[in-house]
Amino acid sequence: MLRNSTIIYIILLMLVSVLSIGCEDTTRNETGFSKEEESQEEEVGPDQQGWKVDTSPITFDWYVNFSWFTTKWGHNVVSDYITEKTGVRINFISPKGNESEKINTMIASGSLPDFITIGWWEDGFEKMIEQALVLPLDELADTHDPYFYKVTDDAKLEWYKQEDGHVYGYPNASSSPEDFDRYKDIKPSNQTFLVHKGMYEAIGEPDMRTPEGFLNALKKAKEQFPEVNGEPLIPLGLHEFTYEGNDSLEDYLQNFLAIPMEKDGEIYDRKTDPEYIRWLKTFRQAYEMGLLAKDIFIDKRSQMEEKIADGRYFAMLYQRSDMEAQQKLLYAKDPDSVYIAVDGPANTDLDEPTLPADGISGWTVTLISKDVKDPERAIRFLSYLISDEGQKDVFFGKEGVTWDTVDGEKQFLPQVLDQLQSDRGAFNQKYGASYTYWMMMDTNKYLEWSPEPIDPIKQPIEWTKGKTVNFSEYEGINPAGTSESGIAARKIDEEWGRALPLLLLAESDEEFDQLFRSFLEKREELGFSLVKQHRQKVFEENQEKLND
Repeated sequence: MLRNSTIIYIILLMLVSVLSIGCEDTTRNETGFSKEEESQEEEVGPDQQGWKVDTSPITFDWYVNFSWFTTKWGHNVVSDYITEKTGVRINFISPKGNESEKINTMIASGSLPDFITIGWWEDGFEKMIEQALVLPLDELADTHDPYFYKVTDDAKLEWYKQEDGHVYGYPNASSSPEDFDRYKDIKPSNQTFLVHKGMYEAIGEPDMRTPEGFLNALKKAKEQFPEVNGEPLIPLGLHEFTYEGNDSLEDYLQNFLAIPMEKDGEIYDRKTDPEYIRWLKTFRQAYEMGLLAKDIFIDKRSQMEEKIADGRYFAMLYQRSDMEAQQKLLYAKDPDSVYIAVDGPANTDLDEPTLPADGISGWTVTLISKDVKDPERAIRFLSYLISDEGQKDVFFGKEGVTWDTVDGEKQFLPQVLDQLQSDRGAFNQKYGASYTYWMMMDTNKYLEWSPEPIDPIKQPIEWTKGKTVNFSEYEGINPAGTSESGIAARKIDEEWGRALPLLLLAESDEEFDQLFRSFLEKREELGFSLVKQHRQKVFEENQEKLND
């Protein structure tokens, strides 16, 4: 009996021990740490790169609000290297058609992908914040990744701080005033006036800064080169017409005419400037003379790219970076068939243009959704991309595979550089470097790292240098969203989108004047006074932010 009691006692002791061990194990995760130990393990300081704590595999959905962005993640050097290094894989999503419709549908659903990249000027940016669909980056950083503050720019965080005191998006292609001053002598602009080199030289390289010289040059080009490869010459190319107007005939033209953004501390109405009206009438006269082809009113970007590649335009008021691929194709066929930048439309005093470079708002902003599958990994990956290390990885790729150090400087390997300069599309697919993934691109780093541009890309870039000015204080002043002023601004923009083609198609200057007066009257009815008040208010707030 004693023996049986002893056995039972021993068994009970074993059961208690097993249960105790089992209970303890339930407090440990698969890493072997208890929750308390895990929490202590994952805490990171402000100088520690948080992304290094966890490099296990994870896939984030990343929405990019540009239908032309079709690049995928994976199967190129840069994306594979970053996934190998951080554990992060990206599933890029982009709209198939209209960007505004897509982002508004997503917002209406109340559910967004993990990351969202969108133009800072787009209504969707404000809507996502207003409807609490995105997380404050500062709160994520405070909780999970103080290293975020080490790699971000205080001026940019201040710029994007909302009324609630939080920051929801961080920009790419952005320059703080300090950045702009540091790089202003080498900062290029994208805005150019381009002419077909061979045609321009054949008609005597005319001065196109005055309306008379401009029209005469278009006329001579059409007379001397009526066809290009069996197709009619298009004397003048512009950005595509949209429901809000045409970039070439608005900001581009106004900047070439050096029309001020403000006068005596008040935001200036550039649309009513006499120099601007004078040149819009010049374009109307060009139509009357048969120098504005119908193509420019209906062509979309893809159609324009085909016509640029065929050299069918004589002159273009256009964004140079949008046609680099076509420039290379033209150069390969005939170096004289490329487009070069020259002095274009100017004001009566022939002042130099005032061209924008990257301001503090940047180009796009990237946000993190409230539905993000892992907030901690998301903010840490964002910090990595913003950091110097992340910038280097996204630009150069993997050492020894795409780049090496030569004479103390990072340089692409010769075969990689050859591919970059000859075929950007093939380069993106094979290497994915040189900011193929541009969502957090630092254009100031690009100025330091990018190889010397070659012909035919170099000349248009060099032409813009020294002509750039900082427009940061005027960025974001136009009202947007569902506010009263935002609704008014949208309606006015749509009214301008209807009026602008009619102004160019007017049969006389008198008809032009009548149409323009009608537009001005209509915009007053639509609430232009509210728009003006908003623009002035935000302009003054911008000045305060930049001064701070």
